[in-house]
Amino acid sequence: MIKFLFLGLLRDRSRSIFPLLIVSAGVALTVLLHSWMGGVQNDMIEANANFYTGHVKIITNAYLEQIDQIPNDLALLGIDSIMSTLQNEFTDLDWYARIRFGGLLDIPDESGETRSQGPVMGIAIDILSPGSQEKDLLNLEKSIVRGRLPQQPGEIVISDAFAHKLNLNIGETATLISSTMYGSMAMHNFIVVGTVKFGVTAMDKGAMVADLKDMQYVLNMEDAAGEILGFFKKRIYNNLMANKLVQKFNQLYNQPEDDFSPKMIALVDQRGLGEFLSIYDYYAKIIIGIFVIIMSLVLWNSGLMGSFRRYGEFGVRLAIGEDHSHIYRTLIYESFLIGIIGSICGTGIGLAIAYYLQVHGIDVSYMLKQSSMLISDVFRARITSTTYYIGFIPGLLATLLGSAISGIAIYKRQTSQLFKELEV
Repeated sequence: MIKFLFLGLLRDRSRSIFPLLIVSAGVALTVLLHSWMGGVQNDMIEANANFYTGHVKIITNAYLEQIDQIPNDLALLGIDSIMSTLQNEFTDLDWYARIRFGGLLDIPDESGETRSQGPVMGIAIDILSPGSQEKDLLNLEKSIVRGRLPQQPGEIVISDAFAHKLNLNIGETATLISSTMYGSMAMHNFIVVGTVKFGVTAMDKGAMVADLKDMQYVLNMEDAAGEILGFFKKRIYNNLMANKLVQKFNQLYNQPEDDFSPKMIALVDQRGLGEFLSIYDYYAKIIIGIFVIIMSLVLWNSGLMGSFRRYGEFGVRLAIGEDHSHIYRTLIYESFLIGIIGSICGTGIGLAIAYYLQVHGIDVSYMLKQSSMLISDVFRARITSTTYYIGFIPGLLATLLGSAISGIAIYKRQTSQLFKELEV
C-alpha cells in the first residue's frame, strides 16, 4: 500500500509538489531557528560562565550580598586549604580561584606625569602556573591582537580597544590605582605585554588580565581570593547536577550566621540568568508552536484545494465500492509520506544553513556598543542532537493535521449524487 501511494505521488506531482515545498520550507525554518536560538543561548551561558559566574561559584555570605560592588574586603580566606578540599571532594569539576577588581589605569609619559588614564575592570587568574587552563577558558591565546601573554610576574594584557583609547604601546608601563583588601590605596606598576580582543563588548570596553599571585600581592590578599569558580569537566553546564552540588556543599560547609563562611551558588542564580533562560525557553516553544499552526493552516488549505480537485477521483472510488474510511486513511497515509519526505529535505537544508552560521556566525558588535551584557559579539548557531529531529515534529504534525481536517469532506460525499456527477 505504501509503495502504491508513493508511486501515485510521483506520477501525479500536482498533488505533492506544493505540500512538499511548504513542509520543506517550514521544517528548514524550524531547524534553523532552533539551532540559532540554541546557539545564542549557549554563547550567553558560556560567556557568563567563563568570565563571571562559572558553572558554580564559591564566595562568602557577605560577599554575596554586595556582589555587584566586588567587595574584596569580604573575600575568601585560606584559599589554599579550600582549593585542596574542593579538588579532593568535588572531583567532577575543575576549580579556579580569581580576584575581580576595579580601579584606574594610569599611563605616564617620559617625565612620569600622567599622559592618559581610564577606568579599568580587572580579572586576576592563574596565568603563569604550568598547565593552567585559565587561559583557555578566557580564550586568551587566540584573542591576542598585539604582543603576547604574560610570561613572568609584573606583566599584564589589556583589551585592544582600551589600549587604543589610552594611546598605549606594547612594552610600556601602566600604573594600576586601586584599593587593597583592607581599604587602603594600592598603586603598582605593570608592563603591558599584549592586547586582546575578548569578543565580548562589555570586556573590550576596558578590561585587564593579570596573574593571580601578582594581584594577591598588590591588593594585600595573600592566600585570599574574591571567588572560586567551578567548571564541569566537559565544559557543558548541567543545571540539575549544579543544584545538587550546591545543596551538598552548603550543607557541609556553609554557616549562615558567619559572614565569612563559604557559600556556593549555581550559574542560574547569578546575574538574573535563571529568569532569562526560563523566558528564552518559553518563547522558543511558542515560536515552534506558531510554525506548527501556520504550516497546518497552509496545508489544510492545500488539502481542501486538493480535495476539491480530486472530487471526481473520490466519487469514482466510492462508486466502485470503496468505503469512506478507507479513502480517508489513504489520504492520511499520503500526507504522512509527504511529511516524511518534506521533513528530511527541510532538515537537510536547515542543517546546511545552521552549519554555516555555526562556523562563521553573524557579527552583531554594532548592536552591543552600549551594552554591559556578557555576550559574544558574534552570534553563532549551534547544532545539537535535538536539531536533527526537531523539524519532524512540525513537519509531520502539520501535514497530518491539515489532511485530517480537509479530508473530513470525503464523508460528506453522498453516493446518491455520484452517478449524476459521473454523467457530466
